Amino acid sequence: MNARIKISKNEVLSANWYTLRKLTYDYQRKDGTWQTQTREAYDRGNGATILLYNRRERTVVLTRQFRLPTYINGNPDGMMIEACAGLLDQDGPEDCIRRETEEETGFRVDRVVKIGEAYMSPGSVTEVLYFFVAEYNKDSRVGEGGGVDHEQEHIEVLELPFARALAMIETGEIKDAKTILLLRHAERERLLDPPRPLHILVVGPYRSGTGDDPQKIAANFAAMNAVSLDLYRRGHLPAVGEWYALPLLDAAGSKALDDAPFREIFHPVAVRLLEICDAVLRVGGPSKGADEIVAAARAQGTRVFSDIAEIPSASEPAAAR
Repeated sequence: MNARIKISKNEVLSANWYTLRKLTYDYQRKDGTWQTQTREAYDRGNGATILLYNRRERTVVLTRQFRLPTYINGNPDGMMIEACAGLLDQDGPEDCIRRETEEETGFRVDRVVKIGEAYMSPGSVTEVLYFFVAEYNKDSRVGEGGGVDHEQEHIEVLELPFARALAMIETGEIKDAKTILLLRHAERERLLDPPRPLHILVVGPYRSGTGDDPQKIAANFAAMNAVSLDLYRRGHLPAVGEWYALPLLDAAGSKALDDAPFREIFHPVAVRLLEICDAVLRVGGPSKGADEIVAAARAQGTRVFSDIAEIPSASEPAAAR
């Protein structure tokens, strides 16, 4: 809760479709004084949106439908090209977007990847929108799509070349914020690029949680090696900091886990590896060092995976940086 906000009045102005509220509240300014303010907030629940993409064909699936608010605010025909989306209702975001994908586009997708969430119009609308991407192919189609009759949906399904969809942002043919964000994400993350092996830094606990017991340390190391073997068999090139650090520590004459050569080499090796890797895979339990690498990766824009199942094989789209 925010101690600088005190809501004094909450009035429902309309509940015909969703809920429009008028709220009166006191806001404490930086100088410590209080100011009474009044705002309106429209609550339509939270939603989810998804970009379907086909790497082999380099296409994406979008929709076109009439949007009244745009029609009364400068859109001549009121038609909007958008990514598939819908309200959560009583579902979780993933269940919602799978349902909406099939209803609107006719495609059924099993694996969806969440890429983020955002308030889309925080000045007036309460909605949080959850963003997803998913790969589809010709066998994913199970129906015609077009929406459901009882919701009065009349949706046209568009399968477009990815390059064409990006160009439509520049020409103004696509003016929907969620769709622009998803398309730019796909462009930045190279979701539709030809497959390539990724150089993936595997980080996890080494000493953490072991009490420096050599057997427990060896078990942690073995766990990272096992994950690395799985990555290799998926077509990628794994890297573990200990593969580099341990031989170097031996050459440097390190005799203890906290001596000068250990501090010089052990963690800094992983930091250097991060600079040349495409992605990071965080595995195992608590580890301060592993978490520092993850934080550094995110700060420099390197993709971080938390589950090997999130990483496509080299025969699938390989989006990392």
